[in-house]
Amino acid sequence: MMTSMGNSSLICRARSEFCCASMKLGVSKLPACARTAKLLGFNIGTEVKTNFLVPVRTMETSRMFHISGKAGSSHQLPGYNSNDEMSANEFRGFSGKSTPLMSTSGNSTNIVWHKCSVEKSDREELLQQRGCVIWLTGLSGSGKSTVACALSSGLHARGKLTYILDGDNVRHGLNCDLSFAAEDRAENIRRIGEVAKLFADAGVICIAGLISPYRKERDACRALLPEGDFIEVFMDVPLQVCESRDPKGLYKLAREGKIKGFTGIDDPYEPPLNSEIVLRQNKGLCDSPNDLADVVISYLDKNGYLKA
Repeated sequence: MMTSMGNSSLICRARSEFCCASMKLGVSKLPACARTAKLLGFNIGTEVKTNFLVPVRTMETSRMFHISGKAGSSHQLPGYNSNDEMSANEFRGFSGKSTPLMSTSGNSTNIVWHKCSVEKSDREELLQQRGCVIWLTGLSGSGKSTVACALSSGLHARGKLTYILDGDNVRHGLNCDLSFAAEDRAENIRRIGEVAKLFADAGVICIAGLISPYRKERDACRALLPEGDFIEVFMDVPLQVCESRDPKGLYKLAREGKIKGFTGIDDPYEPPLNSEIVLRQNKGLCDSPNDLADVVISYLDKNGYLKA
């Protein structure tokens, strides 16, 4: 019977659990009564004391053996069973049996890709949809953000999980350190492409809406994903229509020379050549955002994105 005195009960429990772990490893040869005597502080023989220390030594030897990553045999200490050999990582629930393959990505060196048993297909099965990226590109004022919201609402009504990565919204947080200089605009698109890739891998239908004026940068984002997971939607709205809308007043500032490098004014826009979907004016009139969103939803439905 154990008596609790302050935190002593916690210490005794830890010792008891350690003995149980040692017995599980097959390294403890102490009779139950001898172990109990040791825990209660009674004096026991030298031989018993020596055997009692075997679990610690064996675990230390096993830890050194596996961390090196080399094949071989550990020291055969009294009470040691090679069939019960465990590394330090294994003792905590990890394999640790082989040296991982290191890789380099950009400026990141000595990194390892850790694979999980729950994969994209499992998440898609859970959500009953296919994770993908819908990339809305077009001039400022072409309606990317408006259509993105209509598309998200339409899919939500169908019970589908979406997330919008709006160009301006992302600059309020993740990309707030980036300017509108050419190199920063390229980095803005690269980061959004990487984040969109993560959403798609999570099984989410990710809707990215940003000007992304250059084909090279859009193609680089496409290349991040498996074939079929990147759906480029071109908002084909003429410059004069976008400028007449000018929802943010940016065209006016660009015309006055107060904004430099503005797409469509003093910086080019390269329209997609082979986008999956083109949303354009119908007989000179723009369709409603919901009508345009329905075109995208029909494409997703037809091509199996709205089921696992």
